[in-house]
Amino acid sequence: MALLKRYVLRLFISLKYITANVVDRNNGRIVATSSTVEHSVKQSLERGRTCNAKAAAIVGEVLAMPLKVEGLDQVQVNGIHVNVNKEVEKKGFKNRTKVWAIVNGLKSNGVKLILDDNENDSSRLISVN
Repeated sequence: MALLKRYVLRLFISLKYITANVVDRNNGRIVATSSTVEHSVKQSLERGRTCNAKAAAIVGEVLAMPLKVEGLDQVQVNGIHVNVNKEVEKKGFKNRTKVWAIVNGLKSNGVKLILDDNENDSSRLISVN
């Protein structure tokens, strides 16, 4: 039985910035976003360090805040889907620590995530109690 993937985490990692979006696939809109381009996030980082693992962790933590406000941190039955393997393949192997830093930043703030694995078409639920 396939899970309905309503909310999906999408990551954009460039040489200078990191952006994370949670997308509602039913409505085609971005529910929450966080980026190192944002002034408040940029100020909390070391000078000029907007694209490292520490910056990625902060992006994950900041992204968790609007999800909690909208009540999407514990999405009804399903959680927020993320396919880490796909994101690492798209961003390149050297960015895997940044991808995992964002995921861990969300998990540490109580956001319910479902890690998708395309190879076996299975999903694992990750949540913090």
